[in-house]
Amino acid sequence: MKNKAKATPTAAPALSDIRPGQSIELLKELHILTRDGKLNQDSRRKLKQVYHLYQFIEKLLLEVQADRSPQRSAEGITLADHGAGKSYLGFIIYDLFFKALPVGHIYGIETRLELVKRSQELAARLEFKRMSFLNLSVADAASSDQIGDNIDIVTALHACDTATDDAIAFGLAKHARFMVLVPCCQAEVARALNQSKALSLSRTPLAELWRHPLHTRELGSQITNVLRCLYLEACGYQVTVTELVGWEHSLKNELIIARQTGHRKRAAADRLRAILEEFGLTSLLETRFRLPTDATT
Repeated sequence: MKNKAKATPTAAPALSDIRPGQSIELLKELHILTRDGKLNQDSRRKLKQVYHLYQFIEKLLLEVQADRSPQRSAEGITLADHGAGKSYLGFIIYDLFFKALPVGHIYGIETRLELVKRSQELAARLEFKRMSFLNLSVADAASSDQIGDNIDIVTALHACDTATDDAIAFGLAKHARFMVLVPCCQAEVARALNQSKALSLSRTPLAELWRHPLHTRELGSQITNVLRCLYLEACGYQVTVTELVGWEHSLKNELIIARQTGHRKRAAADRLRAILEEFGLTSLLETRFRLPTDATT
């Protein structure tokens, strides 16, 4: 008689996987933990990804907190999360950082109404009273009267295509101290490169870099992020580009962190213009990259 195979038990969450002070109930509500407190391999990977990004954001939150003047200390830190989706990031930031503070607010901005309602209901259940979820596009958020004139930190995790550019425009309009961007699915530049491909191939051998459709897409994505970094520098931000380790999609793990310095760089503006001219993209100066006129260095 054959022995019956033993069932493999569901792994319990390792304490080392969950940060101290993290609400177990929140992780259950986000379906990272099962109702009986188990953590499967997919959920463990998701949690590690969010925590990895949180490590970067936590440092910025602490810096804003340390630099806050006594006159503004009562206002609290504000953070706007664009393309919030199910708001994994926003909820974990609130739970680990904002919940312990007497003031401060997180805005989750999302176009899908069902996700906004779900997040509103979850925040109410958990009594996360200083979280707001707004059914707005990134572009419309800048003019919304539901958001204040100043936001300390702007995040945009996988805001698709030009939504990342809209998040940058929002951050500039709101005088953001920091912007944390993980771009996704950049297609606008690739479309522009494709439209002028024949002319470019006759004009310069560099057009071979985007002759094939796959290369057009990849180069368009690369150029887009380079332009974004130069634009942020031209607008008075110091930019750091790094990689989110362990994320699944290689084209979606570039992390851009912009720190406001107030020193607008003319050299960055000049280089941005030169790249746009080289690739036949100068029309973007009127739509995406409206450069300041008072850059100084």
